[in-house]
Amino acid sequence: MNQLKIQLKTLKLSGMLDQLELRLLEAQQNQLSYSEFLSLLLTDEIEKRNARKIARLIQQAAMGNQKTIENFDFSFNPSINAAHIRELATCRFIEQGQGVFFLGPTGTGKTHLAKALCHQACRRYFSVGFFSFFQFFNQLYKAEQKNQFSKYVNHLIKIDLLAIDDFGFKNISQQQAEHLYSIVDARYGVKSIILTSNRPFSDWLTIFPDPVIANAVLDRLAHNAHHVVIKGESYRKKFSPKFENA
Repeated sequence: MNQLKIQLKTLKLSGMLDQLELRLLEAQQNQLSYSEFLSLLLTDEIEKRNARKIARLIQQAAMGNQKTIENFDFSFNPSINAAHIRELATCRFIEQGQGVFFLGPTGTGKTHLAKALCHQACRRYFSVGFFSFFQFFNQLYKAEQKNQFSKYVNHLIKIDLLAIDDFGFKNISQQQAEHLYSIVDARYGVKSIILTSNRPFSDWLTIFPDPVIANAVLDRLAHNAHHVVIKGESYRKKFSPKFENA
């Protein structure tokens, strides 16, 4: 037994090592064949490797707090089509290179839903990058300062799902608009983008300094994208303190 454990550890088969004693006991009690016993151990190893991969993808996505489909309160806002969200959660939109826009007032669940879809994507082994609007351009600026701009842009182009929270939060410069265009254009029809915004899609033109590049970017973003418009009051008001007149 000890020799077998050493061999599994040497081969870095921790999934098999963790379950070895349990599987040996199970094999003895149920009189499993050698092939059945080996199959169970291999399944343990595969499951642990898959779990590690999902955890790594979630960490790389940089989504912060875990916000998932399971812990989203659909009952709070009846304007949200739960069936549509659950269909998006299958991640078929990623396989088809489609986009998703979550549009609505602050606090109505846009960011939670965007992160939930990103989480679902990681569970299905898609690579994900999640950014706030500010972080997105700030990271591009930092990459440029370190002479790593082309490498970083290639990374943003290749990841399966790119999510930008609070899109249109502020106006962008001509250079930022050109950078955004290069990324959107390269991903167009091939890779998916999720955007959340407090502003209606018709207002997005105003954040660009150049209407030509604005139309080029928005045309590519809007084509073949799911528009999820959310109405209602902020969910946070549910937990805000209530003050009464003295």
